[in-house]
Amino acid sequence: MNVGHIDTDQLKGKQFVASYSGGKDSIFAIYKAMQAGLMPVGLLTTYNTDANRSWFHGVTESLLQNVSTSLAIPLTLIKTSGEDYAANFEKTLVLARGQGAEVCVFGDIDIEGHLEWCTQRCEKAGLMPYFPLWNGNRKDLVYEFIDAGFKSIITVVDTSRLPKEFLGKTLSREILEAIERSGADICGENGEYHTFAFDGPILTRKVDFIVVGIVERDNYGILSLDVPGA
Repeated sequence: MNVGHIDTDQLKGKQFVASYSGGKDSIFAIYKAMQAGLMPVGLLTTYNTDANRSWFHGVTESLLQNVSTSLAIPLTLIKTSGEDYAANFEKTLVLARGQGAEVCVFGDIDIEGHLEWCTQRCEKAGLMPYFPLWNGNRKDLVYEFIDAGFKSIITVVDTSRLPKEFLGKTLSREILEAIERSGADICGENGEYHTFAFDGPILTRKVDFIVVGIVERDNYGILSLDVPGA
C-alpha cells in the first residue's frame, strides 16, 4: 500500500491519534483527517525533557494543554531525550492502539525521509500511517490553511535561510509572499521556520498566549511563548 496516497474510503470512521507538534501542518492534517471522516481520539506530542518544551517547535506544556482543551482531543506528552526518541514514540503508539486507535495522522508533505520514519514507527506499533497533506503543492497547502481560517505565529526561524524579522509574525498571504520573496520555501517544509497554531475552525476557542522573550541559538531565532499569567 502506498501510504502517501491511501484511499480514504477505507479509513472513514476509524479512530486516530495525531502526531501533533503545535505547528500549522500538524493541526491542518488533523483538520483534513476529520474532513475525510476519521475520528480523533488523541494528540501525541514529543516533549524535550532537556529543554522542557516540545521538540522542534518549542511549545510549553501549558500551551499544548490549552490547545488540547480547545480541540477537545486529549493530549499525551511523549517525554523523551533525543537518544530514546524513536523507541518512546513507538511505545506510545502501542499504548494508543491498545486504547482503540487504528490510525496515526502526520502532517508531512513531501520529504521522503519523514514518510519512511513515521511509517516505520507505525508498522512496529501495528497502526496505519496516514498523511493527509502528502504530495500536495506546498504553496497551495499553506494558502488553503490560511483561507480555512487557521491562525499561527512564527516561533522559530533558521536565520541562515530566513531573516529573523519574520520571527513573531502571524502567517497571512502577505507574510507568506514576503517569505517566498526572501528565497525561503513558502511553507517552511525544509525547516526555514516553525509555527504555533492558536486558532482555527476545529478549535472551540482561540488559544491565548504571551511572548516571554526571544532566544538566539546558533543559526536560530526562537520566540518563547507561554500562557498568560505564567
